[in-house]
Amino acid sequence: MYTNSAYLNNSLIDFMDKSKPLIVGSCGTYRLYTRPKLPTHRPKGRIDFQLLYVASGKTHFYFDGKEKDTVVTAGHMVIYRPKEPQRYVYYGSEQAEVYWVHFTGKNVRQLLKSYGITNEMRVLKTGTSLEFTNLFKRMIRELQRCQDHYEEMLSLLLRHLFIVIQRRLSTKQKLRNEYLDAEMEAAIQYFNDNYNKEISIEKYAAQRGMSVSWFIRNFRQYTDTTPMQYLVSLRIANAQMLLETTSCSVTEIGAIVGYDNPLYFSRLFKKQKGVSPSEYRKQGPRRDGMSNL
Repeated sequence: MYTNSAYLNNSLIDFMDKSKPLIVGSCGTYRLYTRPKLPTHRPKGRIDFQLLYVASGKTHFYFDGKEKDTVVTAGHMVIYRPKEPQRYVYYGSEQAEVYWVHFTGKNVRQLLKSYGITNEMRVLKTGTSLEFTNLFKRMIRELQRCQDHYEEMLSLLLRHLFIVIQRRLSTKQKLRNEYLDAEMEAAIQYFNDNYNKEISIEKYAAQRGMSVSWFIRNFRQYTDTTPMQYLVSLRIANAQMLLETTSCSVTEIGAIVGYDNPLYFSRLFKKQKGVSPSEYRKQGPRRDGMSNL
């Protein structure tokens, strides 16, 4: 299991503050690899708002006190309002990767409504996007580093996230029927399950009865990136995690994430991150400002 989080004033206690329009109280991420189960149960909820983004895999939410779960898959967000009971479970076997943020402020419900997130909304179908994960990661870094004006920056980043969500919700259906939607979800799940194996975009499209150009065009509409770029991002992100948390050699890590040629892996890593894998490791376990908790 990997977790990385940050809390305002290093306090885990939830709070309500109406002194400003928007205040980020905490944020973080979970990725389950080896831990079989991660449950959360808050019968009385919290006094702030919470937004969760399922970046990959699937999660299980139990709404309105029901014993029947609602399966929330990658490309969806869940929002909880103050004092709303919270119960959800992540399973390692389902490769859940979730980002979350808690926030409060003056008249937050009206603020959310202005971004198209109305009171009756609970599960938001936003699609997966690297822009979402990057915004969450930036919020985590800001709250961990606490540089000048970090609270204002956190508020701006959260508003940025709301704007991207609003654009996703308001845009006319990019994928206009359930078949197209299901195909893109299936592709994302397949890439997440098999990113460390040799994958041919052409063969995958052919196996699903799609032309390569059609598949790439619709995948890009759905994720804001091409299938190959999505695969590379998965591989490099997991390589980062292994460089930070294991003693495996660069060659071994390259092979683990799907690159048998260590030289090619190193060149690609440097192109993506600006430094070689070895340099990345030397710069510290969390060179991007985050820390393992």
